[in-house]
Amino acid sequence: MVLPFDIMEYQKRLDNTKKRMEEEGIEILCVTNPSNMNYLTGYDAWSFYVHQMLIVIIDEPQPIWIGRTMDANGAKATTWIYDDNIIAYPDYYVHSDIYHPMDFIGEILREIGQGNRRMGVEMEQFYFTAKSFQRLQRALPDAFFMDASNLVNYVRLIKSDQEIEYMRRAGIIVDQAMARTIDYIQPGVRENDAAAHLYYNLISGTPEYGGDYPSIVPMMPTGDHTSMPHLTWTEQTFQENSPVVIETAGCYKRYHVPMARTISLGQPGERMQYVASVVQEGIQNTLQAIRPGATCSDLEEAWRNSIKRYGFEKESRLGYSTGLSYPPDWGEHTASIRSDDHTVLQPNMTFHMIPALWFENDGIEISTTFRVTETGYELFTSYPLELIVKDNIGYSSNPISS
Repeated sequence: MVLPFDIMEYQKRLDNTKKRMEEEGIEILCVTNPSNMNYLTGYDAWSFYVHQMLIVIIDEPQPIWIGRTMDANGAKATTWIYDDNIIAYPDYYVHSDIYHPMDFIGEILREIGQGNRRMGVEMEQFYFTAKSFQRLQRALPDAFFMDASNLVNYVRLIKSDQEIEYMRRAGIIVDQAMARTIDYIQPGVRENDAAAHLYYNLISGTPEYGGDYPSIVPMMPTGDHTSMPHLTWTEQTFQENSPVVIETAGCYKRYHVPMARTISLGQPGERMQYVASVVQEGIQNTLQAIRPGATCSDLEEAWRNSIKRYGFEKESRLGYSTGLSYPPDWGEHTASIRSDDHTVLQPNMTFHMIPALWFENDGIEISTTFRVTETGYELFTSYPLELIVKDNIGYSSNPISS
């Protein structure tokens, strides 16, 4: 299998990770987040439903992958690390009340003389359970444990040119999939059929490159459920004179470009048009604030001041860093566009900006994903940043041809 990046890029990522480890006094980093495992080694498989770990030892040239026996060949096929550094645990460790994979990992670390070092573990990750930590502590009584939840995540914050290219491709995929799905949606069509249509287009991709599965399923609230942004589809049909929200992402080589749009099936009422215009103006004002040296809080302030003029405020954050990810989230869990985040923007940082407004009975979502450039920003998508109106005479916007 051809790796998605040059080995030198993986080595640079590993070196940058070790620099952060050294700064924080960590000698061994225990990586369980599959996004971070992929970032450092290329490992790409749906095996994260069982315990697995990438061990980065600060004074060793290569990391060690430890996982289930049936997944070891996949690790050999998709990573750049030596086969001798891929270690498999027997299947009786899986979902056992007696054995636990962390017992096995602890034993390996003791055997190679690493059992009494300062170990960073990803405490605030979906894939490292409370029981995992208990068993690892028990297996390594002489180790000193430290929280390294987002150590690798922050290494990932600034993308390489190759990563940016993958996100551009993901942007083309989501542009096309959104356009074709909106074209497909009409009153009487079942929501689940529209979701299937969207999935087909996300994964089939383009003639030049295919899509990957996004880390979050499509959100598709309709009617007064548009006030509930994380609802998915039902088997009900779309209704005339009703709003529909679609939030999804194009994904290429695990790199995501999220996008949300609101569709009106029929001419929208005055309130929807008004709220949409406020959101659109806020988007443009926020985009103008993007530049190297600005902070995430500066962007949030531009948005907040824009919508405040019309009496609106947004409780949730305006956006977050995005890129490489696995389920259940396409966010990187680092920088957020909100008032208390003073992360300084640098070229090739990438964010999903979702300047949505949700109320008691309705909501508007229009989002975009951008990268910070040397002078401003680049949008990864070109689908219109506006309310999409579908009625019996066609679109009010100019969507991409399906």
